[in-house]
Amino acid sequence: MSSMQFSSVLPLEGKACVSPVRREGSACERLKVGDSSSIRHERASRRMCNGGRGPAATGAQCVLTSDASPADTLVLRTSFRRNYADPNEVAAVILGGGTGTQLFPLTSTRATPAVPIGGCYRLIDIPMSNCFNSGINKIFVMTQFNSASLNRHIHRTYLGGGINFTDGSVEVLAATQMPGEAAGWFRGTADAVRKFIWVLEDYYKNKSIEHILILSGDQLYRMDYMELVQKHVDDNADITLSCAPVGESRASEYGLVKFDSSGRVVQFSEKPKGADLEAMKVDTSFLNFAIDDPAKYPYIASMGVYVFKRDVLLNLLKSRYAELHDFGSEILPRALHDHNVQAYVFTDYWEDIGTIRSFFDANMALCEQPPKFEFYDPKTPFFTSPRYLPPTKSDKCRIKEAIISHGCFLRECKIEHSIIGVRSRLNSGSELKNAMMMGADSYETEDEISRLMSEGKVPIGVGENTKISNCIIDMNARIGRDVVISNKEVRYPPSEFKLGPKILKKTTLVSETMLLCAISDRECKKPTGRRKGTTSGPGSW
Repeated sequence: MSSMQFSSVLPLEGKACVSPVRREGSACERLKVGDSSSIRHERASRRMCNGGRGPAATGAQCVLTSDASPADTLVLRTSFRRNYADPNEVAAVILGGGTGTQLFPLTSTRATPAVPIGGCYRLIDIPMSNCFNSGINKIFVMTQFNSASLNRHIHRTYLGGGINFTDGSVEVLAATQMPGEAAGWFRGTADAVRKFIWVLEDYYKNKSIEHILILSGDQLYRMDYMELVQKHVDDNADITLSCAPVGESRASEYGLVKFDSSGRVVQFSEKPKGADLEAMKVDTSFLNFAIDDPAKYPYIASMGVYVFKRDVLLNLLKSRYAELHDFGSEILPRALHDHNVQAYVFTDYWEDIGTIRSFFDANMALCEQPPKFEFYDPKTPFFTSPRYLPPTKSDKCRIKEAIISHGCFLRECKIEHSIIGVRSRLNSGSELKNAMMMGADSYETEDEISRLMSEGKVPIGVGENTKISNCIIDMNARIGRDVVISNKEVRYPPSEFKLGPKILKKTTLVSETMLLCAISDRECKKPTGRRKGTTSGPGSW
């Protein structure tokens, strides 16, 4: 993981690497500073500096010289880090209760964190897995809208024997009506935490929690949160924001920050436009060690990932800003004036799944070679519900740059640059290109399929000779034979019938239906000069 930490560099002989800053052109590059492995190595090095008799004497220096081999002992200045962040003193709060309007209709019957991604995962698996891989196992998930599928997934994966927490816990906190309140819904990110502050306070007292990690449930990235918390501890910060460089095209979608040479945030602007946006530009040349052409990313955006000192968070929510409801637009811009708010710049892959377009692009990027992001990493795996499905079975298929999930039946089909979800079924002659097929919740047996077809109905999956491109196919879709779903520009009369949103959701398309669907305008139009097709079933386009 790449990150930028702000700390003064103390010059020592032999090009010593004594600060959590990567320095190019020297042996300091060999030390991946700030991560958990380097912290453990530092502790061991201190003991070795003192002959294995405990902490080294004050003022002793451990130096990594320019000609040192990788096997040489790392020598670090003993005053380099006074306090180590303990994951047992960190509790994570994952916000998963938004209305999900930006991902509609994928969120018409599910919460945003429950939306499938990457074939077999759900968005909630990203922050949950990052927590486990960081050693953080005290987690609260706050839910509100359409939370049934999210609750079910959390129970099956993290509470029903899927993941072993040892002494950790995962607790789901659903929005509820409280005595004396006019409404029970969360009115913002801060309000969601405030409504359950009494639960968190009791937990803090019993579990010695010192730091609160606030996370979003709709992002794709891999991060060691303890590096962020360690930066928070090193800076003695009240609040630390995880930030990422972004380009001009999407800068107005985020909260943007400016910080000084010490990393202290001096300005925060939530989703600025026009002149306000231009004023938030910064010189990102300091990131040239981590990203190519940093000039393409002239803004630093808040990722919506925050670390608070426990007492600071309680004071802000209960007393100081008790009437404010959102962290990004209300509390943080005010708090930076009288609190030590620090920035932690994250330079690895990060995608905010805030729109259908970004969701589709993030999934398609997983199919690229080499991918910008991949779920597989033996050291930091991503967890999801154990389904106990058989391996995928394919017969005479042509597959190129695709991700095929468990339990699929693929027969004489062509798949290119697509994601195929669990329990998917593609029949002879079908073709998928640049498509995301989310799969199915259950199998239909051969007898059930035969019965449905004899009744003129369509089984779950993609029928024979069907061609699909540039499309998101939601769970349990039924697509018949000789259907064409294509993202092509087409001219049509103003009075032409429109079929609605572009995502195939709980829909049945019978044979010989042709739809032309544009991923950008969120509408599908039936083209002229084609044989009429029909749609039926409980859902619609």
